[in-house]
Amino acid sequence: LEAIKAANEMGVTVSTDLNYRKKLWNYGKEPGEVMPDLVAGCDVILGNEEDAEKHFGLHPEGVDVTHGSSVDGTAYLSVLKQLQKMFPRAKKVITTLRGSISASHNSWTGVLYDGKTLFEAPSYEITHIVDRVGGGDSFMAGLIYGLLTYDDDQKALEFAVAASCLKHTIKGDANLVTIDEVEKLMSGDASGRV
Repeated sequence: LEAIKAANEMGVTVSTDLNYRKKLWNYGKEPGEVMPDLVAGCDVILGNEEDAEKHFGLHPEGVDVTHGSSVDGTAYLSVLKQLQKMFPRAKKVITTLRGSISASHNSWTGVLYDGKTLFEAPSYEITHIVDRVGGGDSFMAGLIYGLLTYDDDQKALEFAVAASCLKHTIKGDANLVTIDEVEKLMSGDASGRV
């Protein structure tokens, strides 16, 4: 919290990934007792509907976002809007969207809400997943890179989705792809299948 406050005072952009892991949450307090104060100082928030529920008690309004083989980014807009309302400092709220066809075959995309517009990335079919570990981290790293590199939220989101998509094809938790490889996938090379 001290680091977030210092970053806020210095004008440094603060991002957070709300990824909740029950087995790792051994702090003596529940997420809802800790996370709101931390996230209040964040400019960029990444989290899905499950994270929003665990940390803040938020639920999608009027839609079923049950994970299946396909995903609809607009179904998550209510959660993104609720997060931004709860944390008005946030300039961008993002979620990844995974459709599970099987353990080794998923669809993968994401959406970004900037308070006015919902940006949706193309969806990829990852047909031979090697390792899902690090998929979310590589998304957030790709998003940070994209937001710093491109003056375009759509392109930044597309970079994040493509980078994390490629990470699914690499063993281990580090994304070893190059910027050129990510941009090649973004340009349509692979016809949506990886």
